[in-house]
Amino acid sequence: MRIAIAQINSTIGDFPGNREKILAFARRARDEHHADMVLFPELAVCGYPPMDLLDQDRFVELNIRCVRILQRELPPEIAVGLGFVNRSPYSGGKSLVNEYGVLLEGRLAFEQIKTLLPTYDVFDEARNFEPARQWAAFEFKGERVGFAVCEDVWRETDIPGTSYVRDPVGELLNHGLSLLCVPSASPYVAGKLKTRRALAGRISRRGSLPLVYINAVGANDQILFDGRSFVASPGETAAESGIPLTAKSFAEDLICWDSVSPPVPALNGEPRLRPASCGDPFKVGLTRQELDVLEEGLVMGIRDYMKKCGFKRAHLGLSGGIDSALVAWLGVQAAGKENIVCFSMPSRFSSQGSKDDAKELAANLGCRYEVLPIEPVFESFLSSLEGVFEKRPFDIAEENLQARIRGALLMAFSNKFNSMLLSTGNKSELAMGYCTLYGDMNGALGPIGDLLKTEVFALCRRINERAKESGTPPIPQAIIDKPPSAELRPNQKDQDSLPPYEVLDEILKLYLFSNLSKDEIAEQGWDAELAGRIIKTVARAEFKRRQAPPVLKVSPRAFGMGRRMPIAREVYEV
Repeated sequence: MRIAIAQINSTIGDFPGNREKILAFARRARDEHHADMVLFPELAVCGYPPMDLLDQDRFVELNIRCVRILQRELPPEIAVGLGFVNRSPYSGGKSLVNEYGVLLEGRLAFEQIKTLLPTYDVFDEARNFEPARQWAAFEFKGERVGFAVCEDVWRETDIPGTSYVRDPVGELLNHGLSLLCVPSASPYVAGKLKTRRALAGRISRRGSLPLVYINAVGANDQILFDGRSFVASPGETAAESGIPLTAKSFAEDLICWDSVSPPVPALNGEPRLRPASCGDPFKVGLTRQELDVLEEGLVMGIRDYMKKCGFKRAHLGLSGGIDSALVAWLGVQAAGKENIVCFSMPSRFSSQGSKDDAKELAANLGCRYEVLPIEPVFESFLSSLEGVFEKRPFDIAEENLQARIRGALLMAFSNKFNSMLLSTGNKSELAMGYCTLYGDMNGALGPIGDLLKTEVFALCRRINERAKESGTPPIPQAIIDKPPSAELRPNQKDQDSLPPYEVLDEILKLYLFSNLSKDEIAEQGWDAELAGRIIKTVARAEFKRRQAPPVLKVSPRAFGMGRRMPIAREVYEV
């Protein structure tokens, strides 16, 4: 049997658009690849994750109607597997199911409901869906095909806080499968492809059968889907098989595999796998290849967020620092230099070096560059506040006032020209509350809000390193070399208020990704008093993060959907 993998980018709620995309890929699979079956990702019809849109009966009805239209419009000569939301066939429990169906010759020929409904990290499926109570094989073209939807294959991993009783893969294998298909909407985390492959190899050997992994691609809000669909079997080496294992990263793709061809390479796994969502890649640092893939994901995240939210252009404040430099680069790659505007907004404390660096970067990128000095506005604000400030000395109030003036100017441009404001804060700053509400935290999206400061430096160095091969590095070296500073008071440096980023980021990883306590962090060789102070500061800054723009999730645990903490609470000793 010839199987096509249609790795598509669905938009949540765009039923006409998603339907047309499914039709186009199905026709290509039939006409160009002569496939017998084409497989689409989990919830390809409605987009993933639909979240509380599932509470709206109209959303569910439009989703089901889309499937009915596809039954009539899809070419009858090819079986089409796709994910959609359906009404639960069971008595009792939730009213909806996460279903994978096969459309063939105008009918819904096969249905398999998802069994394991994750509730960790960004997932909240048990809130809306009822799990499967039956499992079956789809007999087609001499094969017995089983469908394990995304989380159904992750039972064999050590996901913190999760212990699944049911074994959907085991239930499916009991039906004498000759092929297992895994339609997924598996979010990107650095290093996760290796984990998926190892998991697939283990299951493939367990069942002694090929495994086809179909992953979604695209960005929906904070979540990035990297695609990279593949086929695995307990077979020969890659050189012997000659079969393409992996579809493109962060791009739609259509690849094909023939079940009678030589087996694809075995993918070795450990007896118990620990998924990439637990953060190992960030503990050992990112390779050049991983940094390149990370950059691809961030660019796609900005591009999709703009497109799916209806923006054609974006802008940002360009301070001459490394964070805004990286966001400007990513924005230009995502939207094109003609659709990005960079604003320099110098104050009395802005160094000439920072102003020059910002101008040079914008010139290197070829995007529009505007200068809006904030000094006149700042003086006006200080004059208005002079009485109520009671002649108290200059402090954080005046520092934050500058950031809020800049934020107001950037939002004014957003309103006037329907341009999307990109926030430039990084994860280290968000963790420590080293950012200003209604100031530098303004924006529709935080592209690097899940990158620690050390990762920002690493990615900028990699961008410049790669550019040297073909031309001039885009990010001025002075931006990378100079000590980070908010420049809100004379001679200010980030390290006046924060530990060195090389120390801070390592402690943040241990606390945020592994949930280690102060004493456990100290056992790893870090100062216990400093670890305790960092942990408490992170807790106290929760109110700021709750009002921050969404960030593109690339780490094991991102602020926002991936880490839900109360704001009003006692900051106890951890």
